[in-house]
Amino acid sequence: MTDQHPTARIGLVAATAAGRRHAETLAAAWPHARLVQGETVADALRTAWAGTDAVIAFLATGAVVRILAPLLGDKRTDPAVVVVDEAAQHAVALLGGHAGGANALAEQVGALLDARPVITTATDAVGLPGLDTLGWPVQGAVAAVSRAIVDGEPVQLIADADWPLPALPPNVRPSAPAPADSAADSVTADSVTADSAAADNAAVGSGAAGYRLLVTDRVVPIDDRTAVLRPPSLVAGVGASRGVPAAEVAELLHRVLAEAGLDPASLRCLASADVKADEAGIRSTADALGVPLVTWPATRLAAVDVPHPSEVVRAAVGTPSVAEAAALLGPDGRADDATLLVAKTATAMATVAVARHAPRGRLAVVGLGPGAADLRTPRAVAELRRAAVVVGLDQYLDQVRDVLRPGTRVLSSGLGAEEARARAAVAEAAAGRAVALIGSGDAGVYAMASPALEYADERIDVVGVPGVTAALAAGALLGAPLGHDHAYLSLSDLHTPWDVIERRVTAAAEGDFVTLFYNPRSRARDWQLGKALGILAAHRPPDTPVGVVRNASRPGERVHLATLATLDPAVVDMYSVVVVGSSDTRLVAGRMVTPRGYRWRS
Repeated sequence: MTDQHPTARIGLVAATAAGRRHAETLAAAWPHARLVQGETVADALRTAWAGTDAVIAFLATGAVVRILAPLLGDKRTDPAVVVVDEAAQHAVALLGGHAGGANALAEQVGALLDARPVITTATDAVGLPGLDTLGWPVQGAVAAVSRAIVDGEPVQLIADADWPLPALPPNVRPSAPAPADSAADSVTADSVTADSAAADNAAVGSGAAGYRLLVTDRVVPIDDRTAVLRPPSLVAGVGASRGVPAAEVAELLHRVLAEAGLDPASLRCLASADVKADEAGIRSTADALGVPLVTWPATRLAAVDVPHPSEVVRAAVGTPSVAEAAALLGPDGRADDATLLVAKTATAMATVAVARHAPRGRLAVVGLGPGAADLRTPRAVAELRRAAVVVGLDQYLDQVRDVLRPGTRVLSSGLGAEEARARAAVAEAAAGRAVALIGSGDAGVYAMASPALEYADERIDVVGVPGVTAALAAGALLGAPLGHDHAYLSLSDLHTPWDVIERRVTAAAEGDFVTLFYNPRSRARDWQLGKALGILAAHRPPDTPVGVVRNASRPGERVHLATLATLDPAVVDMYSVVVVGSSDTRLVAGRMVTPRGYRWRS
């Protein structure tokens, strides 16, 4: 998805005192935003259009349309335009919704001004991914194919590899049957669209798809019913003599791509040797293509098996190959995933080779937070909407079904199936899919990140999305109990022997840490909490504050304050977090406070 970069230049244009007040609110929040002045409002708007990456106009929509209409060029290069009304009730993404980032900018303006974002892009309105929001170049009949996807018309998806695309609706059908599901038996699959099966049958019955969505790095014929997504599959290795002209590098690169039938839009990067990192001709070619230049030490390049090694090159730079070896190493150093498509081809001062790198599955391990939707991070929502497959505990999946895109495949399971969920998520990602594995709180804290990453290997790109933990949510409800050093401990002996847990509780007690107990008590484990509290009581006063928070930020939320001497373990269950203060923790106006001990207070 295209978002406004935090350092993008934003021009603010206002005609009235109220508009200027709203503009000043944005300018105060965004250092990269400034109020643009002019002899007239029209002049200011034209100046902002010409000199910024995005324009926020506190004007009537009709006025903005009339002023900017003669200036419109290409949606891929024109600035985004968001229009805000006099009362700041609505933030309208007027121009550049996807390509310019106006949709995202309208959301951000709405959050700051308490205005309602108005987004009319068809795919956004119905919860579908826009073809121009996937982060890859897209060519051909983008509007026509997007319209067909929105309208439910059959669209044939033809991909030359298993790229990790987001969920697509049932009317977008792969050209070949998808591989059989590899999820564990204890994980069940369903879909967020109740009528998926009916839609599938309707698409099959309608005959061959009239529209096509191709995913390929090859040059292919494109008609008015075909759109082409260009995956980042190609790496061009470049070697050069010192002082090589950029024109020579660029001409050679485009020539070898054309002769091989490869589209430059699929270039992921240029690659070379470290000694060429400052070669202006190579660097400016990468800049012109809008791709990074990745360089490798001669020792790494020399270790790559290439078809055309050269002793002359070895003598000059310490490796028998630069172009071919760098193309195979690519951006990540994984030559085993690459196939050399174009052997080294040279001119007087430049050498180019091209390799194709296999797609890698994508596993996002997502922390959903403690339960409340407004404590779920925007990044977590973005990853859920990017995924084609979402794996999780059934009760956590119920919290997020409303944010999943139509067509998302959901693999759910119950308590106790953590290993099955981890294996299922990794298997789906290893098959080349975009997968989100969800957990409550932060996925790395007593949750799914650890078991999943035990199985994930180098075939998978892993993205971690942090979440607000249950401990943080409980701490906020209790006051400020975590203001100084604290320790997290799980009292569940299902995975850790009790004697190990007991030693750790004793260490926390001796160290006088504020202590947080996860998994404190269940019907089958009803004695461990009392034992742990007894260990702590031997090292701190009986009036030490203890807080119990049940269902933090969820329905049925309950906060209970007691002391080490008075806490009844019976008020605690598996939905609770127990926070035991240190010897310094005290109650202030009914809130637990652990002093930070700032020296300036003494």
